[in-house]
Amino acid sequence: MTETHEEKKHDKGDDKPIFTITKGNVWKITSAVLAILLIWSLWHGPIFGDSARAAPSPSAPSVPSAAPSAPSPAAVVDVSADDDPVMGKAKAPVTIIEFSDYQCPFCSRFYTQTLPQLKSEYIDTGKASFVYRDFPLTSIHPEAKPAAIAANCAEKQGKYWEMHDKIFTNQQSLSSSNYKAWAGELGLDAGKFESCLNDPAMGAEVDKDLQDGASAGVQGTPAFFINGRLLSGAQPFSAFKAVIDAELAK
Repeated sequence: MTETHEEKKHDKGDDKPIFTITKGNVWKITSAVLAILLIWSLWHGPIFGDSARAAPSPSAPSVPSAAPSAPSPAAVVDVSADDDPVMGKAKAPVTIIEFSDYQCPFCSRFYTQTLPQLKSEYIDTGKASFVYRDFPLTSIHPEAKPAAIAANCAEKQGKYWEMHDKIFTNQQSLSSSNYKAWAGELGLDAGKFESCLNDPAMGAEVDKDLQDGASAGVQGTPAFFINGRLLSGAQPFSAFKAVIDAELAK
């Protein structure tokens, strides 16, 4: 079968030819359409069918757990306990040094939620000692440094940890008058305590802690060094346990 065109006239005397569609024309048009569809499908995928099956959507990413976990072991930092107060056995195999801010809410969280467990499992058993060093963030916590000075002045009369506990237990009530009131409750000599609060050397002692912490890489509070390994933030007890047990196993 060959392709042909037949001419017809619209009106008598009209010499303009028109074309009618023959079987040959139908076959030609059909072939052209199929060719176009084939080319389209090669470039853009199938026109008909299940679009989800032709172009599956990517799976949703997994949502990380919000619960904090112990970080991978950090490099050992040479950080000194200085002459700051020590809780527990001084020569325990593990030394935990905390750089903290008495007005920091995360430091308070550590004090209430994690320190009691550390104390009962590791400090009281002689496995670890705990050192508190000051890192007052004075730009956001104006009472952090005065509170640190008050605690250091209480140490001069042998009541550091008692004042430490008073301050954290009453964190929402930090003030000069309350430091003096708490000193009275602890049985401290009021005159000596007030004189100590005004001693520039006590402020310099707090500043030295701050400088030492910054040199060791502390950027926020609380920050802990467990045998020199940095553990940052108010981590759960399990994070401390993982690092301490690893140190004890050496």
